[in-house]
Amino acid sequence: MSNMHRIHWFDQMIREGHYPNSKDMALQFEISRRQAQRDIEYLAISLRAPLLYIAKHRGYCYEDAAYVLPHLYITEEEKSVLKFLARKYGQYSSDNPAGVQRVAHLLGRFAGEEGDGAASHLPFFEADPHLIQISGQLSFAIAHHKVVHLHYRHEGEETRLDICPTKLVSKYNADYVAAFASGGGRLRLFRLDEIIGLQITPQVFTEDEVDCDVFEQSGTPMLKPFTARIKLHSQLRENSWYGYAARPVGEHLYDVDFYDADTFMQQLLLAPWVRLDSPKWLKARLRDQCVKVLKHLDGEGES
Repeated sequence: MSNMHRIHWFDQMIREGHYPNSKDMALQFEISRRQAQRDIEYLAISLRAPLLYIAKHRGYCYEDAAYVLPHLYITEEEKSVLKFLARKYGQYSSDNPAGVQRVAHLLGRFAGEEGDGAASHLPFFEADPHLIQISGQLSFAIAHHKVVHLHYRHEGEETRLDICPTKLVSKYNADYVAAFASGGGRLRLFRLDEIIGLQITPQVFTEDEVDCDVFEQSGTPMLKPFTARIKLHSQLRENSWYGYAARPVGEHLYDVDFYDADTFMQQLLLAPWVRLDSPKWLKARLRDQCVKVLKHLDGEGES
């Protein structure tokens, strides 16, 4: 049930002079006192309600009776966007995880989803319509254990296969679905922006058919990160470099973990650093990218 339904009830109780409190809300909707108190705080802080606690009545009233709840109708399409962004913020790795998680939780509550699940430097995520559509279809398939027929393009090659999706994952501004191939096999990650199309089939898979514990035990996909060795201008104050896990291995020298090469290369083009020592393939790709840019600047990339 949406928290807005509970807030409207709370508002009505105040207007009828009942002086409701968190205990009343918890009993009415069979939720915890903690959850009820969060709803009351949301009413006071986010919706700017002039709540006043009256000790004599052990409940709340409005200090200004002229206050009116804002109209917060959200369409199903808008809910899909909010759910998409809530998941991305919820799984984003940053220097301030508590702040990012607060935004994820707030977006989830607007979308009508409960759960504990953001900061002076918030990440920006583009709400791409194609990704939102794909995410919605995959979320349905995951919830109902449906086999999905996938049309996928990776490194220029197109494939079609049936998968058993288990979870949606966001890592470093890239979105994936963790899935097993129908009929068995190891857990794989498929980038959502490389999915050309998909169809949810009538076929249902059971948990016995896929080893879901492989994913759930660690909380993250069975994907080993790449590691880049980078020399920086100065020592890092935190154990991360622009949100990427970083470990010191020498004076101003760090091993930085990353999952998506394209996104990490964009970070290398934007952030200051002194030297990239490894891996060789990343250095080669970055060099090729810079050469292409230089050719365009010189007018050689038009042919």
